Amino acid sequence: MQTIQSVNEMQSHAIGLRSSGRLIGLVPTMGCLHEGHLSLIDIAKERADKVIVSIFVNPTQFGPNEDFERYPQSLQADLEKCAERGADIVFNPSVAEMYPQGFSTYVNEEGVGAGLCGISRPNHFRGVTTVCLKLFNITRPDLAVFGQKDAQQCAVIQKMVTDLNIPAEVIIGETKRGDDGLAISSRNRYLTNTQHEEALSISKALLMAQKMVQEDGVRSVDRVVAEITHHLSMARSVRVIYVEIVDRLTMKPASREIEPGKHMVCVAAWLEQTRLIDNIAL
Repeated sequence: MQTIQSVNEMQSHAIGLRSSGRLIGLVPTMGCLHEGHLSLIDIAKERADKVIVSIFVNPTQFGPNEDFERYPQSLQADLEKCAERGADIVFNPSVAEMYPQGFSTYVNEEGVGAGLCGISRPNHFRGVTTVCLKLFNITRPDLAVFGQKDAQQCAVIQKMVTDLNIPAEVIIGETKRGDDGLAISSRNRYLTNTQHEEALSISKALLMAQKMVQEDGVRSVDRVVAEITHHLSMARSVRVIYVEIVDRLTMKPASREIEPGKHMVCVAAWLEQTRLIDNIAL
């Protein structure tokens, strides 16, 4: 497995792979790799000849007073996991490589990313789209694999790829959960044991909502949102940022009635100082 830090070297290598007819799969990450990330590498390996994993904590998607400075990093362990999973290249650039002095060009997606996290984290998706477009241009992938846990991010990237005619297929891997149901996330490392137990209220609330819709036939948006919000309010440390039922593709809010298969419920909440997100199809 190769490790590349230079943008020019990575780009030249990717162009060489493409010219030789190799299919390139990209798995963009911010490191601190867990089973969710590793499952995306597995998907890429099934579809591509060469798999590139990018490890880059992207400063432009963090807002003021967010956790950029303390975002968990474990590069050596990440490299070992990538090698064990069969990645061919790890692209691990510095911030100076990705955003050299004088950088001033950004990508804005103004529809899919407008609500949900787009409200509570202004400019977050501008950072996501900008870094992903840069990674696409640098690694030249035929396909890029993202995780469903970040549902709105997936929708934003899919819209960017469509709108800007980027010749890459976006593949979405399912959310990976622990045995207790909590969505696996790098930020889970912030949680104490007590906070971890309280965080389970999120996945439990989502499963309750899914059962209400799929088994009990409930279609009222207001009722499902109210039940989720009430369930989350029972956890002492959980502070809800949003609970919203949206179209799975456009991220537009459902009006009054839930359409199974079309809608999903998205939750964001603070657990003390840790921000967690999760979602589930209805």
